[in-house]
Amino acid sequence: MDYMERLRRLAIHDASLADEHLQLTGSGSAQLDLKSVALVRLAALVAVGGTAASYGAYADAAVGAGATADEIVDVLFGVLPALGLPRVVAAAPELALALGYDVHGDVP
Repeated sequence: MDYMERLRRLAIHDASLADEHLQLTGSGSAQLDLKSVALVRLAALVAVGGTAASYGAYADAAVGAGATADEIVDVLFGVLPALGLPRVVAAAPELALALGYDVHGDVP
């Protein structure tokens, strides 16, 4: 199914599209590799202001798909122009904890 058909079905709220797509791809994306999908999901989580548990789960998924901690942090800089500094600043400590780093802890 080409991009126009996928967009049309999304636009008309074709509820079966998501299920069909997940069954066919397993990752939710026919064109993106698993690492890219995981990083996009982290970006979406930043956009909606996810919970600490969500950051942990999504960061773990990204690492499991081959993303490095540097690439995960780069997501914050990638969404900065679209989301603005306050949203990214709010996400930074949550993402840091998900990566095992407490930004508010003692600095050596």
